[in-house]
Amino acid sequence: MRSIREAMRVKDRVLVSGIAATFGADRDVAPDDAGAQTTFILDKIAASLGALGAALQDVLPTRIDLREERNPEVVSPAHGRMLGEICPAKTMIVAGGLIGEYRVGIAAEAMCDG
Repeated sequence: MRSIREAMRVKDRVLVSGIAATFGADRDVAPDDAGAQTTFILDKIAASLGALGAALQDVLPTRIDLREERNPEVVSPAHGRMLGEICPAKTMIVAGGLIGEYRVGIAAEAMCDG
């Protein structure tokens, strides 16, 4: 088993925890823009996967937690731009009280060789 801060690899599975749009310990990214947060988060997920030998094209499901019911209108297109051709299973939940100024949290799971 290998792990980094927000992800772990167990054999051919890479699990990425619920990532939020934060830069460093205390700097929220695009606090009022769920679409921009989604893009930033998916970039962080890609980096986490890469650090453990996987890539976005290996993603099977994503789970998206939203602060507000209106957020899918901007989150889904951003998700589609990054993962549209891969077409992973997607679950989107309005979770309400996300911590801080986050509008979106995303978790992902990937399967890869070796």
